[in-house]
Amino acid sequence: MSIKMQPMGEYQTNCYIVTVNDKEFIIDPGVNATTWVKNNVKNPIAILNTHGHFDHVWSNKELSELFNIKIYTPKDDNFMLEKDPYGFGMPPSSADYLVEHDEELDFDGIKVKFHFFPGHTPGCSAIELDGNLFSGDFIFNGSIGRTDFPFSNPNDMKRSIDKVLQWDRNIRIYPGHGPATSLNQERISLENWKNYL
Repeated sequence: MSIKMQPMGEYQTNCYIVTVNDKEFIIDPGVNATTWVKNNVKNPIAILNTHGHFDHVWSNKELSELFNIKIYTPKDDNFMLEKDPYGFGMPPSSADYLVEHDEELDFDGIKVKFHFFPGHTPGCSAIELDGNLFSGDFIFNGSIGRTDFPFSNPNDMKRSIDKVLQWDRNIRIYPGHGPATSLNQERISLENWKNYL
């Protein structure tokens, strides 16, 4: 397995290319991600969105059409892809597959689990792939996603933090912004954030 990462756009949103068994997954293709992705893939098979915010899905449509691959998005966030609710001029896209809460998908034997962690957005999910967690804007290194945006919900975020803290395993975390971390490294921070919300 290999992981390539490039921050995209003004918000430096991490776009990931994850290769497993010579198959490539594009995770959160943000603003102007197309050229970098094009230069770094050989066999892309899917676009995976952790959530629907514009800085994570901006290049969805362009890449989907370029490589003739499907977009997989948490079902509760697809409206953000279609309607550009923040008015930034994002090119609209639509999921080819609406992912259910905590759904696990199988791509020719490669398991991809969308762990449902709402709060930052209604459908916010962390994508587990080959023993790594791509957390989008749920968990960052030392922080969590904001809950003061339209469609955010601090109570949902508290429940999501409780849910992940119940995991009895450590896992490497690759967030939507900033450097990688791990669940064990973030446990104290997550407890503190939960009490702050």
